[in-house]
Amino acid sequence: MKSLIAVYRREILSYLTTPLAYVFVAVFLIAVGTFTFQVGGFFEQGRADLAAFFAFHPWLFIVFMPAIAMRLWSDEARSGAIELLLTLPAPTWSLVLGKFLAAWSVAGIALVLTFPIWITVNYLGDPDNAAIFVGYLASFLMAGAYIAIGAALSALTSTQVVAFVLAVLVCFVATAAGLPLVLDFLKGAIGGGIAEGIGSLSILQHFDAAQRGVIELRSLVYFLSLIALALAGSMLAVDARRGG
Repeated sequence: MKSLIAVYRREILSYLTTPLAYVFVAVFLIAVGTFTFQVGGFFEQGRADLAAFFAFHPWLFIVFMPAIAMRLWSDEARSGAIELLLTLPAPTWSLVLGKFLAAWSVAGIALVLTFPIWITVNYLGDPDNAAIFVGYLASFLMAGAYIAIGAALSALTSTQVVAFVLAVLVCFVATAAGLPLVLDFLKGAIGGGIAEGIGSLSILQHFDAAQRGVIELRSLVYFLSLIALALAGSMLAVDARRGG
């Protein structure tokens, strides 16, 4: 546990002592505000809810979360610091989990800083705040899933750009598989049963249910399992580096 805390502290400090976290949070807040109020027509809808706010989260996270995660391992490999890191008397799981939790914390801070939008909707009407809270929880879990995927791909390459592009691609596929257009195409190509099975594995389908204010146990298990699976992939990649 001490090694986990040490790695987490090291990663958080690396975010806070460089412009990366501040730029990420600023650009993220600008993007969220633009999509919520301009593209999503928040004021034009005339409803006291945050449907326009949450609707764009999966698509924004596809870009922003890999941007946080791309440096976790590839930057260490590029600078050569990974050789020193892997010689530390710390289990692989503590290195992987410490880095992941640090990146997830930055994403959590970015989400918390969107609270003025929540305040705004309460000022304008009487929203279901329990449903909004569930939406935030689902967004946080989804962010963790995207970051875990990005971390796994970062552990496989020493180039941040390659890690970012691969993570965006994988996250996009994992999200777009739940779109009605994609599901209709798959039903015609491979059959309804298989298409529904693929759709049930989509991040979008599980998030859509939660953003309506209902977080199902299967969705909670899905996100946590996806995070665990991606972190296991990171551990295998890091162990391979240690073995090499």
